[in-house]
Amino acid sequence: MNGGAAPIALALFIVLPFPRSLASQTGGSDAGPPPTPRSVPPPTALAHIAVTPPVIDGRLTDPAWAEATPVTGFVQRELHEGAPVTERTEVRILTDGQALYVGAWLYDRDPAGIVAGERVRDGDISKSDYFGILLDTYHDRQNGFVFTTTPAGIEYDAQVVNEGEGGGVQQPGQNRAMAGSMGGFNLNWDGSWTVATSVDSLGWYAEFRIPFTTLRYGSGEVQTWGLNLVRSIRRKNEEAFWSFIPRQFNLMKISRAGKLEGIRAPSRRVWTVTPYALAGVARNYTVDPEARGRADVGGEVKYGVTPSLTLDLTYNTDFAQVEVDEQRTNLTRFPLFFPEKRPFFLENAGIFSAGTPQAVDLFFTRRIGIDTLGQPVPILGGGRLTGRVGDFTVGGLQLFTDGRAGIQPAMSYSVVRLERELAARSRIGVIAVQRMATANTGDWNRVYGLDGRIGIRDAWTMDWWGAASATPGPDGNAAAYSARVGYETGAWSNGARIIQVGSDFNPGVGFLNRRGGYRFYEAAVMWKKRVPSIPLLKQWIPHVNYRGYYGLDGYWQEGRIHLDLGEVELANGGRFGPEVNVEHQGLQRPFAIASNVTLPVGSYDYTSLGWDLATNPSAPLSLVLRADVGGFYNGTRRGGSATLAARHASSFTTSLLLEYNDVRLDQGNFVRSLIATRVAYFFTPRVLFQTLVQYSNQARVWTANARFGWLSTAGTGLFVVFNEGRQADGFFQWNQPQARSLIVKYTRQFGRSG
Repeated sequence: MNGGAAPIALALFIVLPFPRSLASQTGGSDAGPPPTPRSVPPPTALAHIAVTPPVIDGRLTDPAWAEATPVTGFVQRELHEGAPVTERTEVRILTDGQALYVGAWLYDRDPAGIVAGERVRDGDISKSDYFGILLDTYHDRQNGFVFTTTPAGIEYDAQVVNEGEGGGVQQPGQNRAMAGSMGGFNLNWDGSWTVATSVDSLGWYAEFRIPFTTLRYGSGEVQTWGLNLVRSIRRKNEEAFWSFIPRQFNLMKISRAGKLEGIRAPSRRVWTVTPYALAGVARNYTVDPEARGRADVGGEVKYGVTPSLTLDLTYNTDFAQVEVDEQRTNLTRFPLFFPEKRPFFLENAGIFSAGTPQAVDLFFTRRIGIDTLGQPVPILGGGRLTGRVGDFTVGGLQLFTDGRAGIQPAMSYSVVRLERELAARSRIGVIAVQRMATANTGDWNRVYGLDGRIGIRDAWTMDWWGAASATPGPDGNAAAYSARVGYETGAWSNGARIIQVGSDFNPGVGFLNRRGGYRFYEAAVMWKKRVPSIPLLKQWIPHVNYRGYYGLDGYWQEGRIHLDLGEVELANGGRFGPEVNVEHQGLQRPFAIASNVTLPVGSYDYTSLGWDLATNPSAPLSLVLRADVGGFYNGTRRGGSATLAARHASSFTTSLLLEYNDVRLDQGNFVRSLIATRVAYFFTPRVLFQTLVQYSNQARVWTANARFGWLSTAGTGLFVVFNEGRQADGFFQWNQPQARSLIVKYTRQFGRSG
């Protein structure tokens, strides 16, 4: 098959209908135009100056709140776009020159129906009622901070870059946690702020204190920021915004935010010192004859060079408190993507995002401090400079790691990023990345990239990037590029993309989902049809997409047509639907898919059927099912996965994941199974105990991770972490141990952080 004509024709076929879709959308949607005209100017709120700041107790009884003007007029995004919020909602905003205070009166005529959700920080708020705040502190209509809470009083915070549009390639069957931030929404950022909630017979209430030192903003004694507020009423699957957001977008649609005026932001600079002390015992059974004691100290320093530019320094960086990676089954020829979880790398991570997340990441922080075998490498120290200088967003990173004998030498990592936001959701940026062995300056790798985005009204987004790598010696074809167009309305979600990666392109501190030397084509169409006549249904979502990889010589390496004409989203948040997948695999070399099964060189075409089912995720008991049956290379595959989750009030949650694949091929048969259990108990939103126990028969490994955390501000506090790894033939069939550790770590923040 020709390597270029077919995918280009398919992409044109899908893209060309967009103007017709736009015409039908403007001429009338399923539910009619929203009552709130899109031409109405965004609303404006005023921050009232408080002489005596309120006490953050969630009760909203302080006199200062009565003096502020209420913010009202919330409009639904879901379930009935454009309709007023169904429950009375009032918000007041105060400032005392030190912090921003937000009080929310979230009345509810059925307080017994309020869904509090679980108490874990940054938990899944879609399963509960919630109230959230978006602050566009530079008022650039593209970047901002999110602060959200639930009736359980959790802290849910994030950074938004480029309106959250990561533009990454999400893999089939992958959830958001596996995907990470996808370049635009950084949920793993933890700021220093305080929130408290309360519930009574009239509803629930939320009281926030957000210190100015937690935020980054421009100069000026009195400022105007972008602002939006959101309320979710879970039992109604209702989400309402103060500044109207069409249903195809969400809180991250910063260009549609309103204004917050009267902000008296201090010009003082943040400075904090966050030391840690760690003690423990660990043993790697393959190399250590006995357990070794461990004692470490280190920490980080944060200094505000200006109110909008921050310097972070780190010494002897440690991530002992971070949850271990989830085990995964891999039936492909290519590496799996695991998201970054380590705290130091998460603040302002979106600034350094360049390329196509999960396909061609020009910079991927998991290449620092983790060796090729997935084992941690000591990070000796370094620094990061991020923020704003005039109209430019800037980022600089310099880190040094120790070596591991026979695996990786001591390294220096350097990154420079410069980005300029333009009008209409547009931007342009450059990035340079270098890895160099500190003891051998002839061992290095460099990548240079240029990227940008163009936004046309709300619906159209076009982004692109180009990059080149360099290593000692001849580089050959060491360039790569990509272009993507997306079209998003209330009724349509369509897109097309092309990526080309040269055969010698090598981002040494990046991520490639396969070796270079290919072109990737992607085209997708999704129709979102509302069904107001059936109360149980939210929408019907038929969609089709194509993905194809072609060698630069035209060889068809891989192709997949995903056809799902029956997917339905329920009004309670559940969903179900069948699908058909038509796949092609072209093997140019033998593929050892299992220890006893090797597929020969050749072309393989097959079709499989899939089925997805998810029940109401906010219910005390919920279920997510995935089933697959049909062809697989020259044989068959039967199996799928099931996740059963249970929750008791806001304190106790547990889940069980079972994954099973029975593969039968001409060259042999094998089974892939994976079991993962999670148990968590939350004494308070900041005191918790969590466990994750996993078994994979592909890796023949059983692992256990148990963590106790007594959290303070910004994710600091006391942590007790136990890890165990064993070779195993089953979830309860353990063999010899591989590794074991018990770590106690205490981190505390000092200085002016709020």
